Amino acid sequence: MNIQVDIKCTPKQASNESLYLPIVAKQLKIDVSEITKSRILRKSIDARKRDIIINLRVDIATENSDFEIEKIKFEYNDVKNSEEVVIIGTGPAGLFAALRLIELGKKPVVYERGKPISERKIDIAKINRESIVDENSNYCFGEGGAGTFSDGKLYTRSKKRGSVTRILEILNNHGADDSILYEAHPHIGTNKLPRVIKSIRETILNAGGEVHFNSKLTDIIIENNKVTGVEINESEIKKCTKLILATGHSARDIYEMLYAKKVDLEAKSFAMGVRVEHPQKLIDSIQYTCDIRSEYLPAATYNLVQQIDGRGVYSFCMCPGGFIVPAATAPNQMVVNGMSPAKRDSEFANSGMVVEVKDDDLKEFKQYGVLAGMKYQEYFEQMAYNNGGAGMIAPAQRLSDFVKARISESLPKTSYHPGILTSPMHHWMPENITKRLQKGFKLFNNKMRGYLTNDAVIIGVESRTSSPVRIPRNKDNFEHITVKGLYPCGEGAGYAGGIVSAAIDGERVAEIIGAN
Repeated sequence: MNIQVDIKCTPKQASNESLYLPIVAKQLKIDVSEITKSRILRKSIDARKRDIIINLRVDIATENSDFEIEKIKFEYNDVKNSEEVVIIGTGPAGLFAALRLIELGKKPVVYERGKPISERKIDIAKINRESIVDENSNYCFGEGGAGTFSDGKLYTRSKKRGSVTRILEILNNHGADDSILYEAHPHIGTNKLPRVIKSIRETILNAGGEVHFNSKLTDIIIENNKVTGVEINESEIKKCTKLILATGHSARDIYEMLYAKKVDLEAKSFAMGVRVEHPQKLIDSIQYTCDIRSEYLPAATYNLVQQIDGRGVYSFCMCPGGFIVPAATAPNQMVVNGMSPAKRDSEFANSGMVVEVKDDDLKEFKQYGVLAGMKYQEYFEQMAYNNGGAGMIAPAQRLSDFVKARISESLPKTSYHPGILTSPMHHWMPENITKRLQKGFKLFNNKMRGYLTNDAVIIGVESRTSSPVRIPRNKDNFEHITVKGLYPCGEGAGYAGGIVSAAIDGERVAEIIGAN
């Protein structure tokens, strides 16, 4: 039988088994030599006081016990000649739906509008260097979806919807570090996630599934309120009776197509704002109460939220030791997002800082019905593009200048590769967002002294926090409420937020289909 022990130790002690096992042994009142094997089950940081504590849960074996590592086993048998299920999109929802279908004896046939990772990297480089946006291959579209070139954050609150551990185990089996199995806020890193995604693709193909790139969904064929097939690239017709729609929150053409076909859609809540970037050293000093961060501590993160004038104002997708990247999916858009490598070793820390959008903000877009929020997003992105520079050069303003409503005469160094241009963002951004952000930054400075500084810069705009549209489905069988055989799934359907929750949603849909 294994013995689980919870201990508190210093960051240095937590970094090395030879340093934390004596603490375990002392707590158990045994000699450290009696411990034959060990592994970390849980690790978290408590930085509330100057002396930072690392909380560890350690699983050990002694001479009188057996050490068992309970790993989930996954059986991906040959499904080449099995019943087919069509999946649109290779984001986490689509990929994990495909893996689960294989386990259940179904053959996934996956269509992805973008390119495989190796080719997608070339198109992303063109965005950064030449401001050329391929509408089907960019930071949002392509193998792995929007998450492939992100931080690979794996933290989720969606634990009641499915097994988080199972998702982490699958990612680990496909190449993600063991640390994701025990870190309190696990992440893979933008430099490692592409290899994991490619490995998942290989698992699907080796089991007899299909993955087709450069294959854009251009129509869903519906007869008598039932799915009978899909149209790919306006030419190929693929017959199917079960369709998992996992296209992601930036596939606006899919919402337009469904709306035109009078397929039921719903408006849902979303938020928009800016990316704020600080020197990582500043965030470290605030969060760890230190001048120089210990080599045994990770780059510090933060989570800020405040109710201001009846709206939520909060940090989103915080990227310690990260970079800000251009996330537009079409020309004449200005959209930014954040990402971090596995080591989180950039000199910058960035986070989305967004404001909840409500119906009152959408009055000028009511003619678009349930797509009003999406049109408001587009308007916001176009406004940012018009107030930026040429191509992907983004509008920016020093943080204190923005709060004081004054133009920045100069801008600090930034991680945003295409470049930034000083812009009066307090003037041209929608007032409902500007005023609340200005108040929010002041209040956040009360929580993190030194946060409100002109050493920080805001860059516009952060508009793709989530989909403003939901594709409604039945609670019992996850089918669309009126179209039989259509299974909306993941972030694009409005039922997830982040890699893990989207993956869980993909699995749940696959299980419903696999049971029929």
